[in-house]
Amino acid sequence: MKEIVLTLVFSIVLLLVMFYPAIKIMELVEKRKELSQQMYMSLTLIITALLSLIAGGALSFF
Repeated sequence: MKEIVLTLVFSIVLLLVMFYPAIKIMELVEKRKELSQQMYMSLTLIITALLSLIAGGALSFF
């Protein structure tokens, strides 16, 4: 339980930091496939959350 809370705390802090890489990833995706504005924003938020969780998990174990 302690590890989960620590991971979530790190992830919340990293949300703002991971927004820039998520935008860059979505720019690469958009070059290959045309996306609507709503889909672009939705995928950006999902990728931001996933990157934050991955980085938060990595930080909590090191």
